[in-house]
Amino acid sequence: MPALLRIHPDNPQPRLIDQAVDCLNDGGVIVYPTDSCYALACRIGDKEALERIRRIRQLDKFHHMTLVCRDLGEISSYARVDNRSYRLIKSLTPGPYTFLLPASRDVPRRLQHSRRKTIGLRVPENRIARELLQTLNEPVLSTSLILPGETLPMTDPEDIFECLQGVIDLVIDGGAGGHEPTTVIDLVADQETVLRQGKGKVSWSD
Repeated sequence: MPALLRIHPDNPQPRLIDQAVDCLNDGGVIVYPTDSCYALACRIGDKEALERIRRIRQLDKFHHMTLVCRDLGEISSYARVDNRSYRLIKSLTPGPYTFLLPASRDVPRRLQHSRRKTIGLRVPENRIARELLQTLNEPVLSTSLILPGETLPMTDPEDIFECLQGVIDLVIDGGAGGHEPTTVIDLVADQETVLRQGKGKVSWSD
């Protein structure tokens, strides 16, 4: 049976964070809060859990999944980051931004965009998300919780639990979620490009 964990948004209970990490380590798919909206997540190396997420969202192989990282150091382990990109990422993280970057050689092909060989990465500001990543000691593979046919993410954790309890393993209730996904910035070319305007401001590009 799936679980609904009510975790304090400002002071996450370590024992409940441990339960969520155990679920991920056991191959689970979880729903967790971020600083933009609720999202689905699994461990990087779990192919079966990744396919479950793709089925829930009805995603094709060209959809960019996101590696959610603890800090800039983890980003540089999975992507090739030049000085220009590093300065911009540093100025905007942690925060509601996803950055598209050339994937490093260490990133499995199944995690890359099949045509562009890129990967999406982000560092969230949400306290629960950060505690989860710190305890897991590695990034998670993630995507916003926007169900097929919908344009906005689900925001109520109890509604999420009722809707998805047959297809996910755990929902973290960290309070009401936001409606806006992250702002997506493409850093592959010489000039950064905003691919999606989300919660993150883009005034830096003016």
